[in-house]
Amino acid sequence: MSQQPLAGKPKLSFWQIWNVSFGFLGVQFGFALQNANVSRILSDLGADLHSLSLFWLVAPIMGLLIQPIVGSASDRTWNRFGRRNPYILIGALTATFGMFLMPNSPDFVSFIAPMIFGAMMLAVMDASFNIAFQPFRALVADMVPEEQMNQGYSIQSLLINIGAVIGSILPFVLTNVVGLSNESTSSEIAPSVVWAFYIGATVMLGSVLWTVFKTKEYEPERYYAFKGLNAEDVAKEHAEQKSLGQKLVGFWGLMKTMPFIMKRLALVQFFSWFALFIMWVYTMPAIAQQIWGIDVKWFDPVYIESVGGTPEHIADAKGAAGDWVGILFAAYSLFAAFFSMFLAKLANQFGRKLVYGMSLLAGGLGYLSFMFIGGGEPTQVNLLITEIVVPEGAVTLLFPMIGVGIAWSAILAMPYTILAGSLPVSKTGVYMGIFNFTIAAPQIVSGIFAGWILSNVFENHAINIIVLAGVSMVLGAISVIFVKNQEAVEQTESAVSAS
Repeated sequence: MSQQPLAGKPKLSFWQIWNVSFGFLGVQFGFALQNANVSRILSDLGADLHSLSLFWLVAPIMGLLIQPIVGSASDRTWNRFGRRNPYILIGALTATFGMFLMPNSPDFVSFIAPMIFGAMMLAVMDASFNIAFQPFRALVADMVPEEQMNQGYSIQSLLINIGAVIGSILPFVLTNVVGLSNESTSSEIAPSVVWAFYIGATVMLGSVLWTVFKTKEYEPERYYAFKGLNAEDVAKEHAEQKSLGQKLVGFWGLMKTMPFIMKRLALVQFFSWFALFIMWVYTMPAIAQQIWGIDVKWFDPVYIESVGGTPEHIADAKGAAGDWVGILFAAYSLFAAFFSMFLAKLANQFGRKLVYGMSLLAGGLGYLSFMFIGGGEPTQVNLLITEIVVPEGAVTLLFPMIGVGIAWSAILAMPYTILAGSLPVSKTGVYMGIFNFTIAAPQIVSGIFAGWILSNVFENHAINIIVLAGVSMVLGAISVIFVKNQEAVEQTESAVSAS
């Protein structure tokens, strides 16, 4: 099955690498809109703080189920559209559908509860994002030569964060610049959020189409020649028909024989993604309570119903806090985009592990600092596009976002950069899908337990769950110490045996 490999993949120009990753800008645009606004939408539709994390379980479960399947399928797919491109396009089209429908959940109340419909559309969006995400990761590994891998994933990280900045800030812009209302009435979604989802869906589809039509993937013969493999032999292996039992046995075999470095990275991934999930779900109630001074009872649907609804001043404060979450998420994405421009050079100079660990530490300290920031006096802020008045503490929260942004940039790039060279070339897609377990599993654990911890341990004071996220991220930074590749492990074991 082996043959003499070609000299190596040809080096790509900056713009070729840019085109390979450009669709990620749009996918992350949509993902950022979801992250910053789904808790807000579900709260408006009647979800309490405890159940929010349970609704958010849809995201990692979709990733857990879909990414390995899509990864394996894309490894075996070669047609006139390419190897990864068909799945990227299908994911974008389906996500567009979900993004148009989710903010219209109340319109379907005649045959299904709005909150249930919203959860269904969240599932559709998450499934679609996962269909697109995994092939994008594998596409970079397919197209970019090893010596440009740091640059490839850094450009991808840059585009991801540009999309995240725009997606996160969009509802705020639509409210404070365009003039759309950010207030929601009972079981209704704020107009600024509705239109943000419409715009995000359009941008996502357009950017993905750019990558699909601008990136010509290698033909099977040439691609496998770069790896020293025979395309016909690989095609025969992929064409073998296997029963479900054989597939499960084979999948379990891949799990057991996964590269050692993937297992060590899993521990780091657990702590970092456990923390990220908490941030996405609970930043809005945390800053609404901590900075805007909204009492915990106004996040309890039973209490709100018992007093006949949410008072206008509370609704105004919640809307302002929800908009500011977009600003904070845009800020950490902007800092991540800036840091990603230096990430490859730092990794080349100081080593991937050191840069990865220090980045996660910066994120952990950022989360921990939330507890020391209070509301403060109202202050006028010039955001270039508009001026607004917010509590002083809201502005101070921008500083912790620097650390969170540094961590996010590293999380998006460093694990894949560390892992890419350790994967079997014919199974890159399926192993990238399996690696997604290390992203989905900690989010599932967080989704199951974070809401219970918040309500039973922290009595729904959401700032405490953000502090827990900080502790988790610091543990992730410490765990990077244990990440070693197989060669390093074998050398250590040999040294121990010799002694």
